[in-house]
Amino acid sequence: MRAIRCHRYGPPDTLVVETLPDLHPDAGEVVIDIRAASVNFPDVLVIQNKYQFKPELPFTPGAEFAGVVREVGAGVSRLKVGMRVAAYTQQGGFAEQALAKEAACMPLPDTIDFASAAAVTLAYGTSYHAVVDRAALKAGETMLVLGAAGGVGLAAVEIGKALGARVIAAASSAEKLALCSEHGADATIDYAREDLRERIKALTGGQGPDVIYDPVGGEFAEPAFRSIAWRGRYLVVGFANGEIPRLPLNLALLKGASIVGVFWGQHIQREPELAATGFRQIFDWIDAGKLRPHVTRRYSLDQTAQALDDMGNRRVSGKIVIEP
Repeated sequence: MRAIRCHRYGPPDTLVVETLPDLHPDAGEVVIDIRAASVNFPDVLVIQNKYQFKPELPFTPGAEFAGVVREVGAGVSRLKVGMRVAAYTQQGGFAEQALAKEAACMPLPDTIDFASAAAVTLAYGTSYHAVVDRAALKAGETMLVLGAAGGVGLAAVEIGKALGARVIAAASSAEKLALCSEHGADATIDYAREDLRERIKALTGGQGPDVIYDPVGGEFAEPAFRSIAWRGRYLVVGFANGEIPRLPLNLALLKGASIVGVFWGQHIQREPELAATGFRQIFDWIDAGKLRPHVTRRYSLDQTAQALDDMGNRRVSGKIVIEP
């Protein structure tokens, strides 16, 4: 089988395509023939040794994928050969085959295609955990989503609307904001052209958002947090900007606000039953048309370096996938 391999840490163009022996599962594992693997910002960081997950060299990057069960190991009871599944494994996804523990796999309804399924686990799993589990967003509240046109951002917009909240989407171009509006955003902020604090003030009548969803970090974190509502919840989701902000803690005191960490990878390991419940809700919402995974571009396995470069340089809206 063919796979992308990282032999030394560096930018995407240091990756190579290799032919490796077919995979075989150990006890409790399955082998999956991959039909689509999602590209996420952490994939860009992992190959540069800049992420908290640090696999041993050499390795195959790619954290989430969807496909068909090819072979099952001893003790596997929930999955059968031929089943359609999505999986999150942290590595191994940019290949024709991957290994996954049975517990890391979710059977797919027939109504969802492989590319959409590959785009669900991390983006929608992260955003559901953030918005529902950590922020407890309620109908009628207002949520501001920074980086709203990215994969997790669009997922947060849709989940906020599914919960009955008012959602304000912030992004860096009119094209990206139009996409956010298509996915349900009630109002938008172009923070490349508009003053973020003034626009938030105008859109919330000076009250500020109840929840701020921030997967970006960097220069917009502090002005957003200064605008948060009383008893607001600021969700620390990630740092796509590359800069980890340093928020003055007196702001949390003055607003009675909470700074809430969101680490989905640990959530699914420490709270697997709660995570499974979340995914059942996500798939129900997809079936009901309330969530619409948005795959904007598909790449071949040989184009993986280009896909990662596009992700790293913020040339991506929605989700992009590798189709081996």
